[in-house]
Amino acid sequence: MAGVALLGALAGCAEKPEQVGFGGRPQPAQPAVGHAAVPGGAGGWPAPPQGAYELPPSQIDSAALPPGYPRLVWTQGDGRTVGAYGQEGGCTEVHPEVREQNAQAVRIALVEVTSSPGPCTMDLRFPPVTAQLDTPLEHRTVIIERQTIGPPGS
Repeated sequence: MAGVALLGALAGCAEKPEQVGFGGRPQPAQPAVGHAAVPGGAGGWPAPPQGAYELPPSQIDSAALPPGYPRLVWTQGDGRTVGAYGQEGGCTEVHPEVREQNAQAVRIALVEVTSSPGPCTMDLRFPPVTAQLDTPLEHRTVIIERQTIGPPGS
């Protein structure tokens, strides 16, 4: 009888979750509080929000971003809302700033502000952030860069 109970317990432990196959990836973590949730996308990164238009890589200049930083950019609504995924965690929060708008390009900085000298947790989140343009993006290039600020008193 004890052997049957042990066998049943071991069989229960061997079940795999439906959303993660052997060699598969778990679903991306949910965005931080205050940011809209987005559906999962290919390659492990979230996709643009529903109804948003993903820009082709040829319309994005992300050379200033560090390796591993998401490079997905999208527009929403009438094309004046431009979105991307920032990076934050522990003691940092991210927000976008439109730095330049001209007939050829739009420059957007993903500003990571460190709010404390620490200690900070070592978690990373990639929340969606959006910035408003003066006119619709259309065929202009989006130049996306990262800026870090802080910690306070530095």
